[in-house]
Parts: sequence; C-alpha cells; structure tokens
Amino acid sequence: MTTCILAIDQGTTSTRAIAFELREDGGLHPLAVSQIELAQHFPQSGWVEHDAAEIWAATLQTCREVIRKAGGIGRFSAIGITNQRETAVIWDAVTGDPLHRAIVWQDRRTADVTARLVAEGHETTVQAATGLILDPYFTATKFAWLLDSVPGARNRAERGEVLLGTIDAWLVWNLTGGAGHVTDATNASRTSLMDLRTLTWRDDLCALFQVPRAALPRIAGCAEPRGDSDPALFGCALPLTGSAGDQQAALVGHGALRAGDAKITYGTGAFLVANVGDAPVASSSRLLATLGYAVGGTAAYALEGSIFSAGSAIQWLRDGVGMITDSRQSEALAQTLPDNGGVYLVPGFTGLGAPWWEPEARGAVLGLTRDTTPAHFVRAALEALAYQTRDLLDALERDGAPPLKLLRVDGGVTANAFAMQFVADVCGVPVERPAFQEMTALGAARLAALGAGLIDSLEPHNDESAAVWHPRMAETERDRLLQGWRRAVRAAIIAAA
Repeated sequence: MTTCILAIDQGTTSTRAIAFELREDGGLHPLAVSQIELAQHFPQSGWVEHDAAEIWAATLQTCREVIRKAGGIGRFSAIGITNQRETAVIWDAVTGDPLHRAIVWQDRRTADVTARLVAEGHETTVQAATGLILDPYFTATKFAWLLDSVPGARNRAERGEVLLGTIDAWLVWNLTGGAGHVTDATNASRTSLMDLRTLTWRDDLCALFQVPRAALPRIAGCAEPRGDSDPALFGCALPLTGSAGDQQAALVGHGALRAGDAKITYGTGAFLVANVGDAPVASSSRLLATLGYAVGGTAAYALEGSIFSAGSAIQWLRDGVGMITDSRQSEALAQTLPDNGGVYLVPGFTGLGAPWWEPEARGAVLGLTRDTTPAHFVRAALEALAYQTRDLLDALERDGAPPLKLLRVDGGVTANAFAMQFVADVCGVPVERPAFQEMTALGAARLAALGAGLIDSLEPHNDESAAVWHPRMAETERDRLLQGWRRAVRAAIIAAA
C-alpha cells in the first residue's frame, strides 16, 4: 500500500488537513481533505484576533477526518505543517492553555510602537539584520504586547513558564503533547527577531523588542524531524518532518526553486514571493528580504511583497455591505460593465502593505458618480488585485530583479477568470494557475516527505495542465488605468494622515 503525508494548512479564515498519496515517481497526489471555517474577532478598529484553542481543536478534528477518509493511520508516514504567518500566540508552558487570543498578522495595534522605533532610528539596524522593515505586521511587537497585557506573563516568560510562538509552534506543541517547542526558520524569519543569515535568534533584537529569549521556540529547518505526534491523538505516533509559513510553502509547492522564479498567492491577503538565490538581497523599494526555505543546511532567499487585503475585499462586499451574496457572483457582476467607470477601491481595511507600508491608511473608494452601481464596487475590488500586484512587480524590478516571464498564481481568488485576466493585462505578463491549487499544503507535504527521507529533492512532479492567461490590453489603456490607481492610493494615504 502506498504511503501518505498528512498536511496541515492552518490559514487566516479556515483550518484544513489534506492527505497526499506519495507516488512511485515522487509526485504527491491529493487523496482526502477536511476543512473548518475559523472565526475572526475584531475587538477594536484595526485589531484582529483568533482563538488559539479553536485553531487547535479544528486542526485535530480535520486531521482525524482526513486520516479516516484516507484509509486509516497505518497509511501515513509523516506530518507537514503550513500556517498563517506573523500571528502571535501566548500559552502556559505547564497547562498548555492559551493566555490570550492570538493576535493575527493583519492586526495593527502596535503601530505606535513601531512608529516610535522608527523615530528612534532603529529601522536600519532591524532591516539589515532581518530583512524586514519596522511595521506592526511582524510578530515581535505582538509578542511584547501580549507579555505586557496578560498579568504576570512577562515575569513568568523570563522563567520559561510562559511560551510564545507563531501558529506553527503552537501546533507543534499540541501535536507533540507539549514535548516540543519548535518553529521553522521561515516563520522565525517573520518575527523581526531572527538573523536572516545565521537563522538564529539575536539577543540584541530580543532586547530591543523586549521579548525574552527563554519564551521563544527552537528554530529548525523546513525539512527535518521536530518530534513525534502524541500517540493518543491519532492512534499511533507520526513524525513531524516538514514545516514552512504559508507563502514559503507555496513557493515550494509551485516548484519555484531557482533564482528568478516567482509566485503570488491570492487569499485573504496576497503575497508575491520571488526566489533570489542563496544570499539575501536588500530591497531599496520597501520589499522584504526573507527566507524562501532552509533545507539540508542550505537556504534559498526571496524578496516578498505583501498585500494586506485581497480576497478580504470581496468578503467585505459580501458580508460587510451585502452587495453580493456569494463570492462567485463577483466575476459575472464585474463583466456586466464595459469598464470601471472611473471607480477605484483602495482596500486599506487594515492599512496598506508593500510598497507603501502605511499602517494607518484605511479603505477608500474614489470616482463615485450618480451612475455608480454595486457592479462598479465589485469590479473595482477585483481590479485592485491587479493594481496592487503591478505595484509589487514594479518594486521587484527596481530592486534589480529581471522582468518576470511568468507569474505563477494560486489561492481562492484565482478561480475568478476575470480577475486573473485583468492581472495579466495590468501586469503585462502571462499568469499561470496550476490545475491543483492547494500550493501551500502541497509545499508542506513535499517538505515533510523530504524530511522523512521519502523523496530525494523538492523538484515537483506535475502531470496536470495549467490554465494560462496572456496579456491583451493596449499599453496606453494600461498606463491610463495605473495613473488612476496611483492617484487613488495617494488620496487614501493623505486622507488617513
């Protein structure tokens, strides 16, 4: 009987488990899936929280369901994890109980802290060491906020009685029954606490952000053992052999393993990750130097651009203002219009990410007239995906990267053919969507298979055809639309000042 990998994909809006069957040629074939939606909490403007206990319960439930669907625990050889990054969890080292809701990557509550650190001149040092700018997006200031907000937590953390981690570390802790406090290097690279070259915690950064090193997990590579699951969870122990943050896992899933390869994942947010090779590249365009993956003692680095609101803009149209009843309606509704009618939506619901990095910016709609309809709002939200993607590609080119010949895409929004064609048109590059789109889970499974010694390399084995959209927009029209978009972004930033 063929062996299977259990891939856990813990995201911003749901928790999934997928069973991948390992073929003789090293390819991974999806066999079973289970998914549970995740509640989000918004206690104040700009604050976003998750219930860490709910995340663990959903992880356990989906894993058990997938194991059952795939034929039982005896078919499985390893576990791989991929997760929403930058989300901070605090828990009791003895009881394992969360001490506060998890602070989600979208959360902006520490904007005043990062602004102060910038004003004090620390950003150059932090960026040189970590590749990251100073922004509340990253985990370190969230860790500090939790330590200061939970009574007694800071003193207990100094003694190792309270633990901190991103979602991967929280899942490893629970999967191993509290035996392992481990994070992978890609998640650690998003905390502002890890040296990007040595892949180790830096004491000076821990001191700057006031995060005790005793509370932090051990940093491991992306494809190496980090403990076994508690036998009581699934009936027998399974080794945890692979882990990466969602965007890095998607890079692996796409097989973007060489310098010059790039992918963008359109989910709640959107994340462009471009492989730059075996050494980090400093960005002058406010992209992030980050770790692509670390395997077998070697590292692949990347430049990344983060869009905070992508699919969440469509979700807002559905759940927030009721302009659509189903996200799938957005494609047909947008196509009822010949153009955008001059309407632009800047989706700054939780600030603007790269290359703007304006944490206090908020959403804005410009160009409204008496002729504006809900269809214009929907079209503007879909077009914003393309405009933001073009901003990232322009920044990538300014940083010296060669122009892309192909943009690999994945994520739920890529089911919208109108949006993907508009991305190709505005970016002036072919857009390729794989037949199997769960690239984050596939990347986690591939890393776990490598870590378990079941495959020899991360090279993909894909025999399914992809969908490709080619640019067909005239350059003059593209330039006109981009000028309107940039005016809209400037207006949104000025309005928030």
